[in-house]
Amino acid sequence: MNAVLSLILSGGAISILVAIPFLAVWVLPHVFGIHLEWLFGIVIPYLAAIIFFVGMIYRVMKWAKSPVPFRIPTTCSQQKSLPWIKYDYVDKIDNPATKLGVWGRMILEVLFFRSLFRNTRLQYGDGQSIKYTSSKWLWLAAMGFHYCFLVILIRHLRFFTEPMPFFVKIIENIDGFFQFFLPVVYQSGLLIGAALTYLLLRRILIPQVRYISLPADYFPLFLILTIAGTGILMRYVLKADVVSIKELTMGLVTFSPMIPEGISVLFYIHLFLVSVLFAYFPFSKLVHMGGVFLSPTRNLSNNSRIVRHINPWNPKVKLHTYEEYEDDFREKMIAAGLPVEKKVAPTEQKE
Repeated sequence: MNAVLSLILSGGAISILVAIPFLAVWVLPHVFGIHLEWLFGIVIPYLAAIIFFVGMIYRVMKWAKSPVPFRIPTTCSQQKSLPWIKYDYVDKIDNPATKLGVWGRMILEVLFFRSLFRNTRLQYGDGQSIKYTSSKWLWLAAMGFHYCFLVILIRHLRFFTEPMPFFVKIIENIDGFFQFFLPVVYQSGLLIGAALTYLLLRRILIPQVRYISLPADYFPLFLILTIAGTGILMRYVLKADVVSIKELTMGLVTFSPMIPEGISVLFYIHLFLVSVLFAYFPFSKLVHMGGVFLSPTRNLSNNSRIVRHINPWNPKVKLHTYEEYEDDFREKMIAAGLPVEKKVAPTEQKE
């Protein structure tokens, strides 16, 4: 699909999503006197949460049931073999032969994106020459985005818990360590915006990446950028009523929902976009959050030289051994001059 068309479709979808709560929560009450705050503040968040959890469970269970009859781990170094062949600590992670090595590999992959850190990008040099360049900026943007997203999620626990857990306050203090203004400017909000902008520009400006990019690749970036943008607007520009928002969120988590007065339309836009993200999550590429733990290229040890693996799904086959074959055709084999392991007894030849 054309890159421009993909961008238009994704951007148009985000514009429609922003317009829906704006029209329903701000325009309809002022023009027609119809109030739909209960729909966007209670019903849609509950539906999004149900879709997220049910969808994630379904996807994980489906992956867990998928047969993996062979050892297919991605390998990057020497496999454990004969004692005199070098097999150092790097090989034990890149080509693990034990469960401990698999654990080490998974920890480095999940927490530090090790395979992405080692990734390279193909570029054409002068003339027909080809060179491979580092993709460390991509790794840095991915790390910044994921960890900032995690920090933001933890910080938002203050709206869903009472009393607030101690670690949330610690995360807030660390995140707002460089206190330039009031309210405190959180670094995670600025860094996630920078990381998402880089990931979006990378898809637009690099021809090879742009060629393989679809609306499903642009839409999550636009969606999360818009969520971050509305959150920043509420905190620093169009101040939101935090007390009323916490009343709403606490009502949701305690299953006693209510719609307080004084909540701005910007918050309903923010909440609606978050609900869309949660509902969209299990059906998108974002679901790799759970899939990475069930990937046989990552979670299997490469011990095919140590343990014999038999496919448990292979049907049982009736074997016909060579001894049985020779018993059936021994005389004909001897007559044809073919060697046999068991000679025919003289009495059998006479008969």
